[in-house]
Amino acid sequence: MVTVYWVFTSLMGIATLTALIPGRALGWWVPLWFLVSTATNELAVWGLIMHLLMLAIGVTFFDPSDPFVRSALCVLMLSCLGTLILLRRHFESGRQLERALQAGLPPSFEEMIPLDRRRRLSRQITAKDWLHPISFARHGVRRERNIAYGEAGKRNLLDIFTPVRSGSDRPVLLQIHGGAWLVGKKEEQALPLMHHMASLGWVVVAINYRLSPRATFPDHIIDVKKATAWVRQNIHKWGGNPDFISVTGGSAGGHLTALTAMSGNYAPWQPGFETADTRVQAAMPLYGVYDFCNRVGIRQGTRIDDYIMKKVMKSTPEDDPEAFDRASPVCWVDGEVPPLFLIHGSHDTLVWVEEARRFVAELSAVSSTSLVYAELYGAQHAFETVHSPRTSHYLNAAAWWLEWAYADWCAKRP
Repeated sequence: MVTVYWVFTSLMGIATLTALIPGRALGWWVPLWFLVSTATNELAVWGLIMHLLMLAIGVTFFDPSDPFVRSALCVLMLSCLGTLILLRRHFESGRQLERALQAGLPPSFEEMIPLDRRRRLSRQITAKDWLHPISFARHGVRRERNIAYGEAGKRNLLDIFTPVRSGSDRPVLLQIHGGAWLVGKKEEQALPLMHHMASLGWVVVAINYRLSPRATFPDHIIDVKKATAWVRQNIHKWGGNPDFISVTGGSAGGHLTALTAMSGNYAPWQPGFETADTRVQAAMPLYGVYDFCNRVGIRQGTRIDDYIMKKVMKSTPEDDPEAFDRASPVCWVDGEVPPLFLIHGSHDTLVWVEEARRFVAELSAVSSTSLVYAELYGAQHAFETVHSPRTSHYLNAAAWWLEWAYADWCAKRP
């Protein structure tokens, strides 16, 4: 039993280390580092409880004079300290998000939101959410599942989250799941955000889209645009305002979110529905890939480029430079761009934070659009998929920004 205890505590220490240190350029170890780091980081509250429990077990049931037990307890205490550091980073993310909003929005952006909507918003977080990390349902939210928006079977289905209370002309949020353009479902990601925004009176739509390797880009973005056109035509039946559609997504969904925002009404990506209005009024991409060509070599130590060429594009930038340019949001920065709120974690193992920094710099240099960029120190890829103190701060900031974007759009309407 002493050996088992020592091994288990050592594994806990290693897991805490992966969450504290960004693992980059690790080759085939990157996915494992990401999975262990994300679970340890985002479940840090429960990790702390586990550490305290293991310390109590070690002190109560084992002899502290045993070298193995003593070394296990030392590792456990260091790991516990590391977990406290992780939790401090979680709580500090609230200030980071608030500074980003203050820097990117007008000084009086809160007052632009109507009082009846502003009263629903908060900057406080409570333990009732992050002590239940995978409990997503919110009181007063209804979900209608598996509505077809296209002809591609289950890959062209969507879910709609609405408030139970009847209403009309509610702002709409479209969620695009991630999964490296290869996997993922509408039921798996952004559940905290979707339930939260529906509870605040929004209509939220989560979509599937065709995936690689069966699908080849631009199939993915065509489906997103097809869903956008469907929402614009039909969402009034669920109480949504078809004139205001915001879009969000993480990872591959972050890439598609940025591309959707910047390529509105691009006819070649609207086969059969060329005249449909696919513009969106606001976009919130999370930890996305913004340049398929990797022009400045940010992804030099990753395998993403080979993957994109072989599985997603099925060509190379040399063979089809125009297609790679069109697939890169960074190549659309001089076009018409709605308000953007970009969020990226400093410890992202899969998509390095420099990618977001570069995209923000390129966009800031040529566009007059409202741009908010929040870089969350210590956050990993997919940080907001479960409830945590960091997720709670993110939900508050996302709600403030989305409400401001809607209020700003309303103020500018004829």
